[in-house]
Amino acid sequence: MTRIKVVQESEASGPLADLYANAKAQSPIGVVAEILKTMSLRPDFLAAIQAASRMHFTDGALTRAQHELIASYVSAINRCRY
Repeated sequence: MTRIKVVQESEASGPLADLYANAKAQSPIGVVAEILKTMSLRPDFLAAIQAASRMHFTDGALTRAQHELIASYVSAINRCRY
């Protein structure tokens, strides 16, 4: 259970519902990640994070898989489940 107030997917409307739908469509398992829900009270922040994430995880010098591997490794070092 999160300690941060969030808007659940079933309660989202307007731009937030659109951002959630986008997040769900891009998710490999078809869900809105809990970390994204922490920004649900500020859809403008969520939109910026989603844009940055698309840019960060786009293939370039590293593949998306390599980016994901690095992100997972850093999260493990920091004992962060995200």
